[in-house]
Amino acid sequence: MTDSASNVDLSVVMPVFNEEDNLGPLVNELEGVLKTTGRSFEVICVNDCSTDNSLAVIQELQKTRPYLRVVNHRVNSGESAAGATGFENARGEIVITIDADQQNDPADIPALLDALKDDVDAVCGVRRKREDDWVRRLSSRVANGFRNWMTGDRIADAGCTYRALRRSALHEVPVFNGMHRFLPTLLRLQGYKAVEILVNHRPRTRGTSKYGVGNRMWRGIVDCFAMRWFRARSVRGDRARP
Repeated sequence: MTDSASNVDLSVVMPVFNEEDNLGPLVNELEGVLKTTGRSFEVICVNDCSTDNSLAVIQELQKTRPYLRVVNHRVNSGESAAGATGFENARGEIVITIDADQQNDPADIPALLDALKDDVDAVCGVRRKREDDWVRRLSSRVANGFRNWMTGDRIADAGCTYRALRRSALHEVPVFNGMHRFLPTLLRLQGYKAVEILVNHRPRTRGTSKYGVGNRMWRGIVDCFAMRWFRARSVRGDRARP
């Protein structure tokens, strides 16, 4: 752990929107796992204008957890914007993105870190067993297949935003609604290496999902056309080396 003025090894970025019941248990889990890594860390909760008690819960947790930081959005902007805000505020050389709903398993963090070695810039989770209903699983499968066909990339589970990333690879990532689903492809188009590993996926036991077919699959399919343009016009993000 670290004080508020120093750099750290790991920055965990957690977008938060109306997850008051999940935050305490998740932060406790994260703390236990992060301590086992032997690295200094911070956890950045990006509060995306929650309308429940999420902010109050985070502020209460901060009283006994100096590693916990909160950044507040002035307007509700969505998961991609919250992730980008977290990237801007992260001080760690490695950034871990995790959902606040407890469906990502903190116990997978050591495996994500182990896979981030040599020339790998991003390690992306692939849910080995989706704990969602069949409608969400089917829509995800259709969207993944169409996305891969349109972008020319191959990502097994673009909807899984559980990732470990080198902060140096995130400086020129374009920010748009839906960016979080295309992040591995965006990094590859800029010349970075992204790999995938299997991770656990847990059922949601508290709160309600913010996504459905209407605001996930169809929007993602439309975004694929923008990605076709970006593929043709992208500039390598790692073009300058010391």
